[in-house]
Amino acid sequence: MSGDNGKGADEDVVIIGGGAAGIAAARRFQAIRPDLSILLLEAGDRLGGRAWTVGLPGAADVALDLGCGWLHGARTNAWTAIAEKVGLTVDRTPAPWNGGRRLQRDGVDIHAAQEAIGGYFERLDSHEGDDADLAAVLEPGNAWNGQIRAIGTYITGAELELSSIVDYTRYDPGPGPDWRVREGYGTLISLYGGPVPVRLGVEVGSIDHRHAGRVGIETNQGVLSVRAVLVTVSTNVLAAEKIAFDPPLPDKTQAAARLPLGLADKLFLGLAHPEALPADTHMLGSISSGATGTYQLRPLGAPVVEAYFAGDLAHHLEREGKEAAFAFAADELAGQFGADIRKELSLAAISAWAATPHIGGSYSYAEPGASDQRAVLAAPHEGRIFFAGEACSRSRYSTAHGAYETGVAAADLIAASFSKNP
Repeated sequence: MSGDNGKGADEDVVIIGGGAAGIAAARRFQAIRPDLSILLLEAGDRLGGRAWTVGLPGAADVALDLGCGWLHGARTNAWTAIAEKVGLTVDRTPAPWNGGRRLQRDGVDIHAAQEAIGGYFERLDSHEGDDADLAAVLEPGNAWNGQIRAIGTYITGAELELSSIVDYTRYDPGPGPDWRVREGYGTLISLYGGPVPVRLGVEVGSIDHRHAGRVGIETNQGVLSVRAVLVTVSTNVLAAEKIAFDPPLPDKTQAAARLPLGLADKLFLGLAHPEALPADTHMLGSISSGATGTYQLRPLGAPVVEAYFAGDLAHHLEREGKEAAFAFAADELAGQFGADIRKELSLAAISAWAATPHIGGSYSYAEPGASDQRAVLAAPHEGRIFFAGEACSRSRYSTAHGAYETGVAAADLIAASFSKNP
């Protein structure tokens, strides 16, 4: 890469970040403005960002999603149609929250739990007045508060005290149910990026927008001069100022800081004998503690258990390492199925999103009072620096299709700006 010394841009548009938003924007550009040159820069060694599918050792036909795994709002989720268009399989097995199979525990008052959990979410939905955190509507002393805390943490990736009620009530993924891509959501998104001009391993250090008519992008592989740039990196990357803006853009940095990434990590456990556990069945590790995992037993019939940890528990297990995460999950499974289940389990795959370079977490939540910062983050700057990503979506934040929609919207804005400034 080399600068142009003012003789014209190296590219019309550079997109920073090869996740769902960046790929969606690039494909939209290719469709509506094939006359423009685009280049996508990704700091990591693969496309997909927080969508990442890996294989199960010894089972070539099993795909494990270490990042996003559910097509939320699947009927209108853009990725559903894209999956079918590129020849992947959309599996319509009901999610546990859409009527799928749940493990029933002996001696547990299911009705009482459902009443308490339903009442909590009704209070969230009907909250009026100033914004507050998600813990504000807990009933003190309610026996099911631990389970409510666990569920809330899975939703935001953070403890209830950190997250905005207003932001929660704005969330709307679109009409359900939620489905899965049998070959993996990560497979789908990276495959969709196949036609896009991409350079991997390119870390952007700064964006120089001091000069009219061009933007300078300094990377670990040289400098690019472009007409417009689309930034799709995570809020944690922006808040840490890992990409410096010259002049600074404090409104963006501050918005990102108030829309941090929560943490949800996944651990996949191999099963020596699949019949030891029921297929496609959901289980909560503990019904009393907020620091518990949730488990999808044999998702899509695969010989694995998908364990999901969020919030403080996820941070703790990630710091402690994969052996600690394995032991925690094995203990919770043994509590339900007996000690012999331990002999069936092996470590198949694990994520560590907080420690993942160039990302630093799982999906964004808004601090109390910060929901409107999503629009601040999404707003273009001077018609040359644009922003997209799940955190920019008012109602579909934390989802891959929310990221997709913001990428397409940003591409449309950039194309319109070029038509005004040929």
